[in-house]
Amino acid sequence: MDQLKPKPANSVPLTPLSLLERAATIYGECPSIVYKATTYTWSHTHDRCLRIASSLATLGIRHGDVVSVIAPNIPAAYELHFAAPMSGAVLNNINIRLDPRTISILLRHSESKLLFVYHQLSPLVLQAMSLLPPHHPRPLLVLVTDNEYDYDHFTPNSEEFHTTYENMVRNGDPEFQWIRPKSEWDPIVLNYTSGTTSSPKGVVHCHRGSFITTMDALVDWSVPKNPVYLWTLPMFHSNGWGFTWGMAAVGGANICLKKFDGATIHAAIRAHQVTHMCAAPIVLNMLTTLTSDPGPLSWPVHILTGGSPPPAPVLLRAESLGFVVGHGYGLTETGGVIISCAWKPHWNQFPALERARLRARQGVRTLGLTQIDILNPITGQPVSRDGKTVGEIVLRGGCIMLGYLKDPEGTSKCMGNDGWFKTGDLGVMHKDGYLEIKDRSKDIIISGGENISSVEVENVLYTFPALNEVAVVAKPDDYWGETPCAFVSLRKGLKEKPTERDVIEHCRAKMPHYMVPKKVVFKDELPKTSTGKIQKYLLREVAKTLSSIGNANTATTTATASLASRL
Repeated sequence: MDQLKPKPANSVPLTPLSLLERAATIYGECPSIVYKATTYTWSHTHDRCLRIASSLATLGIRHGDVVSVIAPNIPAAYELHFAAPMSGAVLNNINIRLDPRTISILLRHSESKLLFVYHQLSPLVLQAMSLLPPHHPRPLLVLVTDNEYDYDHFTPNSEEFHTTYENMVRNGDPEFQWIRPKSEWDPIVLNYTSGTTSSPKGVVHCHRGSFITTMDALVDWSVPKNPVYLWTLPMFHSNGWGFTWGMAAVGGANICLKKFDGATIHAAIRAHQVTHMCAAPIVLNMLTTLTSDPGPLSWPVHILTGGSPPPAPVLLRAESLGFVVGHGYGLTETGGVIISCAWKPHWNQFPALERARLRARQGVRTLGLTQIDILNPITGQPVSRDGKTVGEIVLRGGCIMLGYLKDPEGTSKCMGNDGWFKTGDLGVMHKDGYLEIKDRSKDIIISGGENISSVEVENVLYTFPALNEVAVVAKPDDYWGETPCAFVSLRKGLKEKPTERDVIEHCRAKMPHYMVPKKVVFKDELPKTSTGKIQKYLLREVAKTLSSIGNANTATTTATASLASRL
């Protein structure tokens, strides 16, 4: 057996980049990208990506260099998922909602050599550049606009921008021999964590892991050939959970949306006959709480949601409109969804509330993940499969990151010698083998010695009809140590607004009294990351300032002044 080792012809590294030339061959005349009045085919996209890769090489980008992009969901953002790594570079997608200081930190930490900048974000980026240390190398700036026709009407500041994206397309070589990875363990992307904590980490994924994640996502979600995929999930969020590359594998049409609300999404679904989309639960909620009823869909639209457990009332409303909701779990460190709620046919016979409860569970490992478990964080042993005993979710598999850039201590902390990647998420394992998240370890509320899951309290709050968004965090308490504090926003168009007492009484009727929020704070909108995750760390800071007596809303007026710009 020892002599049966791979020959060079059989050891070409796996990479999702190879999916593009295959798409050009099979789906060459099929639409690849649709944005406003622009439509490209897969032949166009293949040609454009080769030209950009060629131009990057001409500009001196070499194997392993970091190339960054800060742009919303526009065609260039999609193309760069192929074009940048095809030049040998490592692609770094930057969250467009970050402040200049954070962007400056990321550019410095990543040592980015070139930065593609969407024109409306140029003031933000130029301010970030001004914050770089005086002697730190500046990345080349390339201007990006919505489509190729806008460049004739937009003249960049030549002192700041080296060239434009479309100039790079025009001047690039369509016969460029793109740079294949030397090893499938070579880095392909650098993704910074979403910013729910104050110090984002640089997550490095390799070609092999990204290929596995991409194939895994398509199989687990049963994506057919030629789907119509609506980009509501930011492409900079874990590379769109792998569907940036995945749409090339199945010849999908990528419908790009630069910005949206519930009505815009519903209109796009109907205009383009959308079949698939990914969205955080907050977007799912957005689709089901419109002031004007769009009516049920005429065909099923598949939505994959993740990020936090979708509340049962939101799932029921989505199903009633004709959405087919799939629920998954993943992290930036896993590159995409690696645990999903695989649906069993006989569950369709259950009552609606029971179906929603089952669908809200995260589920079982996807095919690309090797192993999952829930371990007691003290003993390191698996917890009982009783749906009650809480432990830390741990993972093994080829889609796990290589590690954190320039952070061996952080990498070692979550990827120790025991072979498990430790997520920091707390969950239970049900007797049927399905996993359910209970909370982030930092979000568990310990009140009088009792552990309270903020997710469980939030699920009850979502059953209150007038509430639109909810988040529950710990508020310090002199007697109990901590008590639940609920931050909520109301649905639009209410004739009568509920009071804090109304919300508390609703909870008291549906859960043990020790779990009931002691404070309810009404906000116009809860602070969120660009991927729809509620920023609980900001709310925890506000909760620390609330007085233990008196009205919560009055107490926050002065105390939250320093956080007003962030909330």
